[in-house]
Amino acid sequence: MIGLVDCNNFYASCERVFKPHLKKKPIIVLSNNDGCVIARSNEAKALGIKMGEPAFKIKKLIAKNKVSVFSTNFALYGDLSHRVMETLKTEFNRFEIYSIDEAFLDFSALTSIDRAIFVRNKIRQWTGIPVSIGIAPTKTLAKIANHIAKNYTKKGVFILNNETNIKRALSTFQVEDLWGIGKRSAYKLKKLGIKTALDFKNAETTCVKYNLSINGTHIQRELKGEQCYELKTHQSRKKSISTTRSFAKETKNYNLIKEAVSNFANNCAIKLRNEKSCCSKLTVFLMTNFYKTNIKQHHPKITLFFSTATNDSLEISSMAIKALNTIYKVNCAYKKAGVIVHQIKPEKEVQISLFNKIDRKKRNNLMQSVDKINIIMGRNKVRLASQGYEKNWELKKKQLSPCYTTQIKDILTIQI
Repeated sequence: MIGLVDCNNFYASCERVFKPHLKKKPIIVLSNNDGCVIARSNEAKALGIKMGEPAFKIKKLIAKNKVSVFSTNFALYGDLSHRVMETLKTEFNRFEIYSIDEAFLDFSALTSIDRAIFVRNKIRQWTGIPVSIGIAPTKTLAKIANHIAKNYTKKGVFILNNETNIKRALSTFQVEDLWGIGKRSAYKLKKLGIKTALDFKNAETTCVKYNLSINGTHIQRELKGEQCYELKTHQSRKKSISTTRSFAKETKNYNLIKEAVSNFANNCAIKLRNEKSCCSKLTVFLMTNFYKTNIKQHHPKITLFFSTATNDSLEISSMAIKALNTIYKVNCAYKKAGVIVHQIKPEKEVQISLFNKIDRKKRNNLMQSVDKINIIMGRNKVRLASQGYEKNWELKKKQLSPCYTTQIKDILTIQI
């Protein structure tokens, strides 16, 4: 049996952990630059606030209902996610981290409502995050069981383990809500008269394969109780790593864009070192605001190659700036930039180029020292000169909450 633990309204719940007075109050979390709604509490959903809705369109609704608004605080959310996963490690030897707020669990040793409730309560006690747990024979069915646990049970736990319950659940579950079925696939299926998960389960396999390829047949087999997707207990190496951001406002200032690109490149390098990986290829892109049709549009992108795969911040940042110099245009106001590193491989498998001129052992020691200092003293305490200091390009985050668990200055204090 496979369980799926899903943190309820995760971003909103993270904000509530350190603000208990917001319990049962409407909360929304906004996207980059405080643009659109990307997370809502149940109370906010009840007010009719939609996912992806621009914040400026619902100003009156927010004011009228005293909705608490927060900018995205990924440092806080990421740390609380890590704490949830570490809590699961104390109860399960085998589990798969599926996303920042979801994990698949191996319940084969002992499957019971009491055990699931114990795990749920433990996560709530240790982290403050409410979760729902759905248990079923396959991942696809576990997703459905979790949906039922979250929306239709008081205990937040549901086991889908017999044909009668499975048939009843699938008959009311819309096909577009199935794990792995996108909008286009759902549209195709509905044209064929397949509207529910039960219809999909009972459909002709040849028809499913013709319209949705082999992935569709795997989902169908999982609905029948046949396990096609195993638990991935070891995370595979990423194929690419990216850092992309929108600026607070459009800018033509080359120095600001250069600082941003250098910061993005350094972030990618740090992530590579954390994974003990190196990259052989780097892409830099710029974007103007395509919503403003009255300005000159320019969306350039360029890819450059390293002769020797690297995770060195100096190398990667230097290459990113070189790429920027190639695509930047003086008369364009840019809204967004990004750096992507590709062709990632383990650092132990890197083959040094014949024309290498860098003392890589010395550079590696330098990067390790910088990382250690920044871990102890705070992020970017030691930085590249090209990263700048003011960060005038950074996102608007007017409603940002403190980083309670990752910044010494933001730790809560109490009076005794």
